[in-house]
Amino acid sequence: MRASPIRIPTVSNDTEWDFCFHLSQQTKIPAHQQTEELYPTGGSEESEEDTKAKEKTIDCMSLPREKLVQSQKKTAQLIKEKMNTQANQELIRCVILSRITFGEEHWKCAQALASLAYGYLTLRGLPAQAKKHAESAKNTLLTWKGKTTSDKEKKEILGALVMLYYTLGVAWLLQNHGREAYFNLQKAERNMKELKELYKGGVCPHGLQVSEKDLTVALGRASLAIHRLNLALAYFEKAVGNIIATKGDRTSDLVTLYEEMAQIEQLRRNHDQAIQYLQQAHSICISLFTEVSPQTAEASVLLAKAYTMSGEARHMDVAEIYFIKSISAYQTALGPEDCQTLMAIEDFYKWLIHNGKKEEAYRLIKCSLKSQDISYGNCSEKVAETYYNMGKICFAKGDLRKAIRLLRKCLMIQVLLYGSEHSKSRGTKNVLTLLQRVSNSSSGWRRKATPGRWDSVCKVIEA
Repeated sequence: MRASPIRIPTVSNDTEWDFCFHLSQQTKIPAHQQTEELYPTGGSEESEEDTKAKEKTIDCMSLPREKLVQSQKKTAQLIKEKMNTQANQELIRCVILSRITFGEEHWKCAQALASLAYGYLTLRGLPAQAKKHAESAKNTLLTWKGKTTSDKEKKEILGALVMLYYTLGVAWLLQNHGREAYFNLQKAERNMKELKELYKGGVCPHGLQVSEKDLTVALGRASLAIHRLNLALAYFEKAVGNIIATKGDRTSDLVTLYEEMAQIEQLRRNHDQAIQYLQQAHSICISLFTEVSPQTAEASVLLAKAYTMSGEARHMDVAEIYFIKSISAYQTALGPEDCQTLMAIEDFYKWLIHNGKKEEAYRLIKCSLKSQDISYGNCSEKVAETYYNMGKICFAKGDLRKAIRLLRKCLMIQVLLYGSEHSKSRGTKNVLTLLQRVSNSSSGWRRKATPGRWDSVCKVIEA
């Protein structure tokens, strides 16, 4: 499905974090002081007052510890209930309580920061914030990883590092930095391998927030972003194998993977293999969502385009069938005025024009024009483009009068949207002027049938 671009807030907009950070600065206890206060090592005997002070300190520290456990449980519950914003706010609370309880330089505080970074990425879709907090946690975790001797601690630190590098990798990927994404995801993969070796049998623990499947898929996408197609395909195949082994071959998790694998095969010009992957995705959509669902409609569009990209004549009829199926499914599931329905119609009529079926294309565009007015507005860029395409078709059929009328409507909208001096407005105006000249001398021009003159006007229109 097509999605509108998301505005990524800058780090400076992270007001919730800034407020909580300043609050924690007033109450935090450094890690080395914390140990000395809770467990003094001096050789002198304790007085009654010292003993009472020690007990009071321990009582004070137990309160944040208890609140931290409560906050972690509340976070898990909010995530389960898909209350993402509230869950993210609770993750901020966990960081503050971890800093108070363990100290800013403790690995548990860094672990809480890594969880917050992961939350910003997966719950809020904010890669800028995610990167900021992940970078803050990285050095602390790496330092503790090198000096800890406890297997239990090392497992938790490695799990936090997997989450941290995964977060950095996917955040870079969302910001279209493929190399940085791949670099960080490789580090996540190495830490996961090290973590698996600490467990008997080399099995990845179930408690990890980042699953092996999530990491493998992310590595596949990062590999695709840096155009390492064979490597990307290998990662996706591994992910598919893992999913089938755990969930079976009829799960929705496979649909996106098959579509991405088809994309790779198209880039490699293996069109038959791409079609096979998309057929598998389409079959899963039908079995899970019915034939008239948006998911099945999208799978049908992709299949139609895959058949078209093959360039083989035997695939043209099949492509047309899938275009029609996708439009029908979208209209039933979402309605004729929905943007996805209109985009499917646009894909189809452009395909019809490309294949010389201009009459069918014109009828389809004309039928969708009212829906476009409702969905986009009658003075929108999409409606202007539709009038332009209708004018092209009329011109190709030799109906200059209708072509001129349609291009005038297109120009009127473009002037309203962009102004008369915009390149689009000027381009349409030039085409319109040329057509009006041709129309004025059309009878003599038709009789003489000057070679190449008609084609030259076509080139101007299609430019």
